[in-house]
Amino acid sequence: MTVIVVSGTGTEIGKTVTTAAVAAVALAGGRSVAVLKPAQTGVAPGEPGDAQEVRRLAGEGVTTLELARFPEPLAPDTAARRAGMTPVHPSDVADAAAKLATEHDLVLVEGAGGLLVRFDEEGGTLADAARLLDAPVLLVASAGLGTLNTVTLSAEALRARGVRHLGVTIGSWPTTPDLASRCNLTDLPKAAEADLLGAVPEGAGTLEAAAFRAAAGGWLGPALGGRWDAGVFTRREGPGVFGA
Repeated sequence: MTVIVVSGTGTEIGKTVTTAAVAAVALAGGRSVAVLKPAQTGVAPGEPGDAQEVRRLAGEGVTTLELARFPEPLAPDTAARRAGMTPVHPSDVADAAAKLATEHDLVLVEGAGGLLVRFDEEGGTLADAARLLDAPVLLVASAGLGTLNTVTLSAEALRARGVRHLGVTIGSWPTTPDLASRCNLTDLPKAAEADLLGAVPEGAGTLEAAAFRAAAGGWLGPALGGRWDAGVFTRREGPGVFGA
């Protein structure tokens, strides 16, 4: 895979840290990596955005590209309209990612918010960009109660559009998981109709960069270049018997 689109089931669930982990593992494997952030919202000019955070965590070897930056922390279409700025269209995302793919072994396209958040006034979304690129989508989900519904809806949206679903990662696995989180290790693959490909631990983004890079391969499964094992993790962290 040359291009992977990283989306989420919502905001603040660990997309950026997951993207950084995938980038770090790829760099450690000798691949050249680019990260494309189509629309950065809620960050002032000159402040580091999500793409820069990926580079900080994963390594200076990551190429970063931001297509647009809008000042208010809103959906890209809304943020662009309120700022009187030109929105980003799915075709813009696809063209930029395709160009980066001619120069890099792996291009990671990190979305804003969820899969179907509007990018432009025509209702274009990250899913549309993935379809134009014929690129698979890696879905980042939360661990706890409510995630099965949002994962199911996102997976259905991908299938309806003929977009490949690479699998699901948990963006922030709790230090002390509750019962819902533990049960979801078994139920998330069923909801997604796709494999569970990793679990990034809570607080991973606060690690020093060197520690982050050293640990990233243990958070991601082989499909993402890591050594994380879904079966082993589920047996260790899962719910066990009734009442446990």
